[in-house]
Order: sequence, then C-alpha cells, then structure tokens
Amino acid sequence: LPNRRLLVERLGHAIATNARTGRHGALMFIDLDDFKDINDLLGHHNGDLLLREAGARLRGVVRESDTVARFGGDEFVVLLELLAESADEALLAARQVADKLLKQLGHPYRLAGLDRKCTASLGLVIFNGHDSSADELMQRADLSMYEAKRSGKNTARVFDPQMRSELAGRLELEAELRGALGTGAFLIHLQPQLDAAGRLIGAEALLRWNRAGHGMTPPGLFIPIAEQAGLMPALGREAMALACEELARWVELPGATGLVMAVNVSAAQLYEPGFVEEVIALLARTGAPAERLKLELTESLLLTDIERAIEAMTRLREMGIRFSIDDFGTGYSSLGYLQRLPLDELKIDRAFVRDLPANASSLAIVRTIMALAATLRIRVIAEGVETSAQHACLLDNGCDAFQGFLFARPEPVESFRARLSASAAREGGAADQAAAARGR
Repeated sequence: LPNRRLLVERLGHAIATNARTGRHGALMFIDLDDFKDINDLLGHHNGDLLLREAGARLRGVVRESDTVARFGGDEFVVLLELLAESADEALLAARQVADKLLKQLGHPYRLAGLDRKCTASLGLVIFNGHDSSADELMQRADLSMYEAKRSGKNTARVFDPQMRSELAGRLELEAELRGALGTGAFLIHLQPQLDAAGRLIGAEALLRWNRAGHGMTPPGLFIPIAEQAGLMPALGREAMALACEELARWVELPGATGLVMAVNVSAAQLYEPGFVEEVIALLARTGAPAERLKLELTESLLLTDIERAIEAMTRLREMGIRFSIDDFGTGYSSLGYLQRLPLDELKIDRAFVRDLPANASSLAIVRTIMALAATLRIRVIAEGVETSAQHACLLDNGCDAFQGFLFARPEPVESFRARLSASAAREGGAADQAAAARGR
C-alpha cells in the first residue's frame, strides 16, 4: 500500500483536481479497534498478517482510481476522488463506502488456526477544491475517527466543526485534571447502604472533583476524560486513599461499628503492577481495618484477564478485604469464573432495578441473580433503588441490601458522620428507655 508520503502527494493532487472540476472528494481515517490485543496475544507475526488482510479488504471495496494507504501502525487512510458535484451527494456516496469498509473489516480473520474479530473506527471528511489544506483534512478525518472511538468503536463519524471546539474543551479539562491530582482537589461523597430492616450497613465512596473556578464537578464529566487520558489508576489511588482514611476514622466513631466502606476499582488500576502492594501499604499507613473494606469490580473488568484478577483478589482476600461485582448482569458472566473468584457480594445493576416491578425480563434477571447468589452463598445488594415499588419487589424476591435515592443521595463525609451520630444517639436513647423500663 502507499505510505504516508505518497498519500499526502495524492491528496494534494486530489484537492487540485476537485478545484478544477468542481466535484467533491472524501478522506477517511481508519483505525483498527483493539489491535494491540491481537499483537499481545498472538504475536507480531499474526498482527502483520491481520494488517495485510485488512489492507486487501479495503482495496477490494474502493475503485481503482481511489487510494488506500497505510498511514502507520494499525491506521489506514482511504482517499475517494471526484465523487459528486453536490456535497450532499458526495457525503451519501462516501457514507455508503464507509459502511462497506467497516462491514468488510468486521468479518473474522483467520489467525493461528482460530477466527479472530477486529473491528474498526472510521472518521470521514468531505472536501472540495482549495477550501482546506491536506494537513487540515487529515486532522479533521483523524478527529472524526476519535469521535467514532468515543462512540463505542466499530462505527463511522463525519467531521463536524463542533468537534474541534469539543476537543479543545476536553483537552483543557484533561490538563486541569492532571494538574489537580495530588493537590487535595478530590474528595469523596458517601452513599449509604442499608439492609432489609432499614439499618445502615455501610456506604459506597464516590469520587468528586472540587474544580478550581467551577466548584463540584460531577464524575460523569471527568471520568470519561480520565479513562481516555490514562488517568484512571491515579484517580483510583486518590479515591482509595480517601476512602481508607475515612474508614480509619469510623473505628472510633459512635454508630459506625461494623460498617463497610465500598470503593470502585477500575480495570487500569487492578492490572497495574504493584496494585496489591499499594493497597496493603495504604491500609498500614491509614490504619483502616481490611475486613471492613469492600472493593467493587465490574464484570467486564474481570473478563479482561481472569487469571491475574483471581491472583490479585485472592491475595487481598487473605487479608480480609471483601469483593463485590458491580453492575452485575451486564457482563455475560461465566459460572466457571464466578466459582473461582473470592466474592462476597453481587450488585444488581440499576438497569434491571429501574424497570421493576413492571418489566418481566428485568424481574426474571433479578430472580436468576438471587438464585445464583444463594447457590454461591454470597450476598446481593441492589443499586439505583428509587421507588417504594422497586424496594418492595426486591424484598419480595429475597434481596436484603439496598442503595439508591429512595434512601439517600451521595453526601459529604461530614453529613454522613452526622447521620452516624444521630443514629448512635437514637440507639442510646432507646437503650436508656429499655433499661428504665426494666428497672420499673
């Protein structure tokens, strides 16, 4: 395939030709999804075979007059010349080609005797004449491809000028996020977890960012940015440290006896070298009791590398740390790995709780999870409980632990401590009344 240098020459020629003829062309930037996994798992030889096959598939879709270039790594660029005089017609034709390209790339590849799938993300820009330089067009197509990646991969996105301003905003937020690490700008809010009788059994620690000049920034805004920028291990360490420091305070706090602190752990954090040692050192530094710390992992995280996950979890479980599978029911669980994992809890995903009790499918999934947990002899907690009807339905089907807006929203640690003090005062008053009654 043509290389980057030849591609740039052909793109410059296409721009001039389109200017002369008044017709539109299209430039597509294509990146193979998760190609690194193929290279790591099967070796570079099979990675090269996949790249050659991908290039051949791309060539098989476009016209002889079009260009398919290898841009570098697992990136390809497709140049379609002289599509149509109308921009709308050119875009329609280019989108049809893009759909065919993604379909062809999505077919399995025969590697090491097995069929392996490797989809692609595609960015597309339409051009006409000298309205943009070759560098600008490449930048726009590249930006559109990253939008396709952000949208879930295996899809195409057409360049929109708004993408540039959104990218600038994301880059600014990312820079602020990096600068905020280790400065005390992050804190945790706690969302109570209760048992079937309404008694407090613990809380989930949820990270918040007190962003300079903007105040409290919701995680839905900065967590996706952190994931893209590779900052999740650092954020995870901040959340874990804050949670353990608060858990250590609970040891002496009235009303906090036996309460468990739940903390989310990301895939990047769990598989980072030295994760287990970091957690052990953190517990030693803060004095937080290991048996009252619960780490929440998602199913998809565990499926990334089940053997490494089991090894890390087993070492931490030996210290007393508990484990919960978060968003359970969304990750195509294997009963085999569930039996092998040192689990204490399954957490029913809010997507199934939301439609209770009316949705028969959600109800069937909840019942299946309850039966599975009973077989494995582990607890179940439901998250996202917002109505009394949902709560009653879950109770009727054997669930005995809950978390959601029906009971409490995430709150600052000071508010949670006040909740504990009030609870301890009520219990103390009830005990005094009982003692007085016995005296009479």
